[in-house]
Amino acid sequence: MTIEDEIGQSHFVSDYHRAIVNVMFTSGWITNRLREILRPHKLTHQQYNVLRILRGKTPCACTATEVKSVMIDKTPDLTRLLERLVAKGLATRTVCENNRRALDIQITKQGITLLERIQPEIDGFLGSLEVVSEEEAQLLSSLLDKLRSRTQELV
Repeated sequence: MTIEDEIGQSHFVSDYHRAIVNVMFTSGWITNRLREILRPHKLTHQQYNVLRILRGKTPCACTATEVKSVMIDKTPDLTRLLERLVAKGLATRTVCENNRRALDIQITKQGITLLERIQPEIDGFLGSLEVVSEEEAQLLSSLLDKLRSRTQELV
């Protein structure tokens, strides 16, 4: 279905405007699908992102600043998000030995197990996106990187 059909708009100011609306709409569509997958596991997509970051750092710990710097969605209150993960037993938070003002954060075995349980559902969703060839996916990524790079230069 085209973006025009999805949002009921037949005209855009330009192809650039159409592309940006399409990227925003598709981002929301992907986020909503991930929410549906994660809801039964009582995780938000931001919590899922943080758990994946922490798993990638295993066996090392990392600070909240390190986590925030690589998060996809940098807007959530990371302190509260981490508190929820700790309360669920999915992460631990300890005072950093080298810097008493910083906290070391690590994923727990329970957090790793949860990610392993979710992975087949995520893989199924990603598999459904393979209507785009690998070459097309690479081109799309390159174009999005180019768009972000140019926009960041202007800010």
